Amino acid sequence: MKLQPDRIDGQTINASGPGWVAINGERVRHSVVIGSRGQRLDWECGSFADLGPAHFERLATLEAELVIFGSGPRLRFPPPAWLQPLMARRIGLETMDTAAACRTYNILASEGRNVLAALILEQPA
Repeated sequence: MKLQPDRIDGQTINASGPGWVAINGERVRHSVVIGSRGQRLDWECGSFADLGPAHFERLATLEAELVIFGSGPRLRFPPPAWLQPLMARRIGLETMDTAAACRTYNILASEGRNVLAALILEQPA
């Protein structure tokens, strides 16, 4: 017996590769934030090294219950102090590499969760 729907009403990540993701079939080649409630914002960071506290402050204003942070091609954690705006609003954050973040976002969005995927898309050399 199948227990989950075939499609999500919101945005889905259909595919990903080095330096890109496909959101509802459209290839995106820059860091992006997408949400299960329809949010889609450019995220002004070309690499993990470009991140700062303001990036996480912006995520906190989007009022999701959980942020899936895709840290690029490998797992890297932001400093805990940067997460204070999320913690103050009781918004969870899970960190993983961007490919894993894409998969996790789709699963949680398909369950109807109010989730954001904040994805760093580093361009290959």
